Amino acid sequence: MLLSILAEGTEATALGLNATAWVAVGMLIVFGILLWAKVPSIVGGMLDKQIAEIKKTLDEAANLRKEAEALKAEYEAKTAGAQAEAEALMASAEKEAEALVEQATVDTKALVARRKKMAEEKIAAAERSAIASVRAKAASAATIAAEALIVAQHDAAADKEQVDKAIGDIGNALN
Repeated sequence: MLLSILAEGTEATALGLNATAWVAVGMLIVFGILLWAKVPSIVGGMLDKQIAEIKKTLDEAANLRKEAEALKAEYEAKTAGAQAEAEALMASAEKEAEALVEQATVDTKALVARRKKMAEEKIAAAERSAIASVRAKAASAATIAAEALIVAQHDAAADKEQVDKAIGDIGNALN
């Protein structure tokens, strides 16, 4: 029998493990499934993809800066009098590049925070599911064990004796 019934005051066990041990085994199984399903590498891959996109954006910002510098040099070569205009373009390009870099940094931090939160929520949901499953199985096993115990300890003679005693008690109470 998978479930051993012990004396009153002791804890029921299944396969030699109590409920706490089964919960621990369930958690190990959940973590094992997560590792087997390569959830950490999937999350890492998604983060790497986002980092690559952000690096691409930063490279584009650097290219914009280079293009702005090239425009400045071209305008200086064409007209010496347009130097003020070229400086304005350069300042604008630098501000734009800085804004892009700042926005990319902010977006990266927000993305990492969202991905981390999503991963934590998935893990928490898996933990809750595993605990609920273990609890349901434990309740089912306890019900089956109780039913088997009642069937084993009560037969028709024991029931007749209890009914006769109850009738006698009722008769004594009426007198």
